[in-house]
Amino acid sequence: MESIPWLILGLPLLTAALIHLGLKRKQSIAALVSTFSAAVALIFTILLVSKGENLSNHFDWVNIGGFKVEVGIELDSLARGMLLIVTGVGFLVHLFSLAYMKEDSALARYFCGLSLFMFSMTGIVLASNFIMMFMFWELVGLSSYLLIGHWYQKDTAADAAKKAFLTNRIGDFGFMIGILMLWGIAGTFTFSEIAAGLAARPEYSVFFLGVAILCIFAGAMGKSAQAPLHVWLPDAMEGPTPVSALIHAATMVAAGVFMMARFFTSLTPDVADLGSIVPEFSSLTIAWIGGITSLLAALMATQQDDIKKILAYSTLSQLGYMVMAVGLLDPEAGMFHLFTHAWFKALLFLGSGAVIFACHHEQNIWKMGGLKKTMPITFYTFGLGTLALCGVPGTSGFLSKEHILESAAHSGQWALFGVAALVAFLTTFYMFRLFFIAFLSESRSDSSKKAKEVGPLMWIPLCALALMALISGYEPIGGNISPLYKPFEFHPTAPAFIASISAVLIGAFLAFKLYWNVKEDPLAEKAIFKVFRNKFYIDEAYAKLVSYGQDSVAAFVHFFDELIINGLIVGGFTRAAGGFGRLFGRLQSGNLQGYAVLFSLGVLLVIYLTVFVS
Repeated sequence: MESIPWLILGLPLLTAALIHLGLKRKQSIAALVSTFSAAVALIFTILLVSKGENLSNHFDWVNIGGFKVEVGIELDSLARGMLLIVTGVGFLVHLFSLAYMKEDSALARYFCGLSLFMFSMTGIVLASNFIMMFMFWELVGLSSYLLIGHWYQKDTAADAAKKAFLTNRIGDFGFMIGILMLWGIAGTFTFSEIAAGLAARPEYSVFFLGVAILCIFAGAMGKSAQAPLHVWLPDAMEGPTPVSALIHAATMVAAGVFMMARFFTSLTPDVADLGSIVPEFSSLTIAWIGGITSLLAALMATQQDDIKKILAYSTLSQLGYMVMAVGLLDPEAGMFHLFTHAWFKALLFLGSGAVIFACHHEQNIWKMGGLKKTMPITFYTFGLGTLALCGVPGTSGFLSKEHILESAAHSGQWALFGVAALVAFLTTFYMFRLFFIAFLSESRSDSSKKAKEVGPLMWIPLCALALMALISGYEPIGGNISPLYKPFEFHPTAPAFIASISAVLIGAFLAFKLYWNVKEDPLAEKAIFKVFRNKFYIDEAYAKLVSYGQDSVAAFVHFFDELIINGLIVGGFTRAAGGFGRLFGRLQSGNLQGYAVLFSLGVLLVIYLTVFVS
């Protein structure tokens, strides 16, 4: 059993190397090899989850004096749940891609990127220390760059890949600083030793620890696309739709939440004691960043027309939910929602991919309609994913969303509770808006009229994910991945339950009133909704910041470099050296008479100094 996690980790790397080195020209074989590798990894993961054993294995990589870095794996209940997401969703995305990407001219490169991404994400999940996690963290950034920019011939895809890569570098720089600060406090990088390291150093600065926590959280802000580093995620929809399902709904963007949960649970053996260890200013900062991100993204989603962009902003919003729970010092609630959300959001992204594929790559929901009749399997599975995302009772999304609302209520942060309840309402509103327009209204284009149900390679993953969207929050599944699982206690008079049910009912009713059988968005011309449609002009603000900030500094540095450095300092020394060189060059002319004159002057100078000066 101890070797199985290493096999799960190494198998996708071996597959990526095999495709890159030997199967570039054999597209179909490369796709099948990568899919088979993902299937084997899933089988091994199910075996580990069913056994429920905690496994730990490591060896020293660097051991110099008191400085030690290990390479090892830590498979506990937290890692088992996340590993099931990575391999489960990863395999279904591979299967879906066999049909969705079959006509792509770079199929081998695509599946090589998928395998590399699986290796990178598995490394983050199994890493036993921050150094190892950071290395795989950067590999995830590389592999996501390659997958987002898969169609690099399109300028928009190439720009989106660069935007994702550079934005994440900002967060990763803070992450690196936070890791070093934590090592200075606890004296270790290993997760299982952090609690003991803090206990052995009771004199550490609480403020210093709070700053370290916020720096580490900066890494999560980049990967999990929290404001203001959220701008890369919607643009990343330029990549193939299965990529969106894998890295931007289920795994990569969830890595930040998983990392913070792993870190917080390593601070103390009992999660209930987090409040006495984590400084309040850092935890509230994290919670509010999550809450603000959740609200902003939900408002943006209400006015998007691209089916993938709607789901992208929905992902941002739900990630904000998870981050808010972590900031409220309830990482279990955040991870529970991460686990359930991964299945139904992957379902929605792959469902949107099926719609786009059937509608001849049309992504505007206002050019769809009538898909209930032409794509019944996609209709029912997408509808189930919508209900789960909205938190309708009976679905897994309801159970996990309830726990986040309860966390906000029990913490006494009623402002955050209000934000969470408002986001729940907005989620129902924009998802029912999408569902009514794309599936239930009349067809608006030839592409939607001629759409046909996708083949088994696409609808089988949809059905599997739909099943998980229903049951992943209940004990037969969730109970095996504790502490992700939190048994639901029904309290019909609790504020969380009342807010949740009210949000679903009001959101669905308002969406029905505004978007049932309409030909255009009735809110599009309203001033405030134009702000939502244009994403609060945050991207434009960044463009101005770069123009007036970075470009101005660059212009000043260029001026200083050219005029002061090159012109006066370096240029001045260069000209002085040249002048002295020319002067002494004239003295070495090779003229005998000139040498005699210089010799005579030297003799006279020596006589003068000897006789008159001394």
